[in-house]
Amino acid sequence: MMGDPASADPRGPLYWLCVETRLGLCGLAWSAQGLVGSQLPEATRGETRDRMRQRFPSAQRCAEGDAVPAFVADAMVQLKALMAGEPAPGLATLPLDERGLSPFQTALYLLARQIPQGQTRSYGELAALLKSPHAARAVGQAMGLNPFAPIVPCHRVLPGRGSRAGLGGFSAHGGAITKEKLLRLEARATGQWAGQQGELDLD
Repeated sequence: MMGDPASADPRGPLYWLCVETRLGLCGLAWSAQGLVGSQLPEATRGETRDRMRQRFPSAQRCAEGDAVPAFVADAMVQLKALMAGEPAPGLATLPLDERGLSPFQTALYLLARQIPQGQTRSYGELAALLKSPHAARAVGQAMGLNPFAPIVPCHRVLPGRGSRAGLGGFSAHGGAITKEKLLRLEARATGQWAGQQGELDLD
């Protein structure tokens, strides 16, 4: 007899739902320990749902409005605020289920979550904080693999000043355009604009 497909993951039962935001449909997935992933909007609502099914094939789908753990309800509120250009300080303290991440990813994502909304850091700055000053490229690669965007705000991590890479890569739909859009929203939400964000025209 086949087991519950939501229990097939070694982390235990997983669940996911999609969240309506100002910028489109986002996704959240979770276990009993915390969030296991989040998803920025794809090109269409259907593609966002399909992406969540692909990423979390053993998870049970929930609907917005279903009873969910308190941390998931909080994540929904904070995600909606962020995508509406409003302060969302609670994103930094949401519990994450980080099983399966490397020690480097775990330490890096913790640092990224400490970047205040409306500010940025460079790949090199985070590498230095990890006491690996030559690991800027590894930082960029790990940010590209971030399963928690935008809860782990990889959009706030940019190439160093003077780089020809502009805002750097961004694996979400829309690439650097989406990254810039998130940075603009955060700048307006907080009245702060640090690092390379200062070079963008906000008018």
